Amino acid sequence: MTLDIPFVRSQFPAFTEPSLEGWAFFENAGGSYPCKQTIKRLTDFYMKNKVQVNYPYPASMKAGKLMEDSYKRFADYLNVDASEIHFGPSTTQNIYVLANAMRPMWKEGDEIIVSCQDHEANAGAWRRLADRGIKVTEWHVNHDTGILEVDVLRSLISKGTKMVAFPHCSNVIGHNNPVKEITELAHEFGALSVVDGVGFAPHGFPDIKELGVDIYLFSLYKTFGPHLGLMYVDKDLIGKMENQSHFFKAGITRSMLTPAGPDHAQIAAASGVIDYLDAVYEHHFDEDAEPAERNRKVNALFHAHEQELLEHLMAFLRSRDDLKIIGPDQAKGRSPIISIIPKNKSLDDFYGALTEHKLMLGKGHFYAVRPLNDMEVATQPGVLRISFLHYTSMADINQLIGGLKAAL
Repeated sequence: MTLDIPFVRSQFPAFTEPSLEGWAFFENAGGSYPCKQTIKRLTDFYMKNKVQVNYPYPASMKAGKLMEDSYKRFADYLNVDASEIHFGPSTTQNIYVLANAMRPMWKEGDEIIVSCQDHEANAGAWRRLADRGIKVTEWHVNHDTGILEVDVLRSLISKGTKMVAFPHCSNVIGHNNPVKEITELAHEFGALSVVDGVGFAPHGFPDIKELGVDIYLFSLYKTFGPHLGLMYVDKDLIGKMENQSHFFKAGITRSMLTPAGPDHAQIAAASGVIDYLDAVYEHHFDEDAEPAERNRKVNALFHAHEQELLEHLMAFLRSRDDLKIIGPDQAKGRSPIISIIPKNKSLDDFYGALTEHKLMLGKGHFYAVRPLNDMEVATQPGVLRISFLHYTSMADINQLIGGLKAAL
């Protein structure tokens, strides 16, 4: 079975928007197009249910149910309990809150290991704990490949380690880390596994139970939804954290990590992402299945399509001696996030020429300053990042290749 790209693209209004006609979108790692189901749910909520929730009148009761549906449906797809799902303003803010909630769990001198492959969202807040008595040990990437090597982690971790924080997939290197293996190693030493899935989740939601992680975070605005961050926190762990909300919210786990309170409309609209994934499943498969199984089958479709496009693009990039690929130059083992640097012209000139060919890309360091520093890649001007998703077509890839040839 192959992914029906015309059907998929019909679920995203951007592909029929006149102002975007002719443009190929390759900055998906910064934020995906929203699906029509999310847009409809958000619009409907603002029109019909923008009231305080869970009062005994119809609009309020419906608003509360719509929010509850999002918690439950995401939990089912991720193969966890609804009480373990938390929505916050962004992944960066969610981790900031987590760092403050978890600090009282540890005593002065305890160690955490933080990788240097991260977007700063999963790095900065943890590193600030060094000012509050926590020993912060850095897990550096390989200078040449940008990969996090598990053997290096083995040389760093000890019985004094309380947490290991790392990304599922780097937002500039694109390499997928062996999350389950790293988590098992962390647990062997009694440490928690905290995984930033912002780069990985847009390419398919993980089975969190299978990974075995303690905390997993990603951004819904990069997975076809509203501007929220989603975090999974193991239900046995959250009770050990310090309440970050109002004093009377202590013990109410859904409130403890959202000090500003929930965004009712966006949480309700988040369920549109699951509507979309269900629509993809039902279009391609006849038999019914539980949500976690639907997720696995839809992921397989997404992955096969993305890998076909990635193989084609990487073959072209490898053929050019006037381009440098940052990190591994093979499609296997990576997500479609590729950073490149032109060798014979400035990045700014190169980028400008691509924009003239109606290619939407990003350039800079993308808050991934630490891995670029480890690899001695200048963060100014940084890199050109190519990132695409399952709704990208082979025609988009060929438009990109044509633009790259012309720009070079």
